[in-house]
Amino acid sequence: MISLLAWATWALVTFEIGARLLPTPDTRVNVGELLRTLGFAATPGLIQVLGVLPGAMTPVFVLAALWTLAATVVAVRQALDYTSTARALAVCSLGWVLSLVVAAVLGLMFGPTLSGF
Repeated sequence: MISLLAWATWALVTFEIGARLLPTPDTRVNVGELLRTLGFAATPGLIQVLGVLPGAMTPVFVLAALWTLAATVVAVRQALDYTSTARALAVCSLGWVLSLVVAAVLGLMFGPTLSGF
């Protein structure tokens, strides 16, 4: 549930950055289009199930993360009608950082406290 919420938050932040802050004259996108392409881009994460194999956890997780990042940049470039991969990478990076900030704030607000020491 938390993973789905984190993905949806990141997708919404990416939409706002790409469609409103860094659009190009050719950018024509709606939320549904971006969600579809980002959903397909997230599918390489399914190989993380292979992380249960002894000694495979770290390589599998690194491979899944890099593959997902590459697919996400392509998805953002296509969905937002960008002609520059650098712009798509900037949108993805900025969206990722902002989503981490939101997750950290929510974690601090609603997470467990460590005052029992």
